[in-house]
Amino acid sequence: MIRIVLAILMITGVAAKADTMRLAATTSFNNSGLSDALLPAFKVDTGINVQLLVVGTGQAIRLGQAGDVDAILVHSKAAEEAFVSADFGTHRREIMYNDFVLIGPSADPSRIKDAESAIEVLQLIAATEMTFVSRGDDSGTHKKELMLWSAAKLYPDFFGAWYKAVGAGMGASLNSASGLDAYIMADRASWLNFGNKGGLELLYSGDPMLFNQYAYIPVNSDKHVHVKSEAAQRLEQWLLSARAKNIINNYKINGEALFIFNGAP
Repeated sequence: MIRIVLAILMITGVAAKADTMRLAATTSFNNSGLSDALLPAFKVDTGINVQLLVVGTGQAIRLGQAGDVDAILVHSKAAEEAFVSADFGTHRREIMYNDFVLIGPSADPSRIKDAESAIEVLQLIAATEMTFVSRGDDSGTHKKELMLWSAAKLYPDFFGAWYKAVGAGMGASLNSASGLDAYIMADRASWLNFGNKGGLELLYSGDPMLFNQYAYIPVNSDKHVHVKSEAAQRLEQWLLSARAKNIINNYKINGEALFIFNGAP
């Protein structure tokens, strides 16, 4: 009888393990609260539990390269394409988008509110040397920020003490900016869901350069045979479904949508 019970426990244990997959996803996916809206619904529909690893895009890609996760959900197109080109990912599937916004003290000492472009925003902050908090963590947000500084012909390696690279996720970085009454670039979803705004407000948005696309990439099982490619494929198919589209487009805070679905089969 004991042997039968042990056999049943072993079988159910294997089944439970088979019904769990690992997804490395950007911090904004979690900080926004969207993960809590999507992943339980996916489990209800498929029986598959998603173990979420909340990291920046750079770390998510490294986890995928090492085969430590079954798929990644990130937002840095150049890094994603390099990941797929090196055969660490099977393909890149766009799912949804939002935008980056520039946050700062309500007094706006650098006068960015009336800037004509995101590049001008950064030029004004640098010219006035007002405190700016950078995530500094190789995330998708950090990569976008560095791209914008480069486009403005400005280089953080040569900035003074006013530039604070905190090496943290979006929520922690926003907390730092709130405490320092500093400027910061954030994704709109994380900002809307952030509770410790203090004296900060959204000062600038709308430049096409601030477009923020999220993409899903299954890890290549040819590189790592233990990867649960079937579960990763089912999550991809579900993320492209009408049910997921409805959840994404209707996920709002104070009546404002945080993401817009743009996935295609």
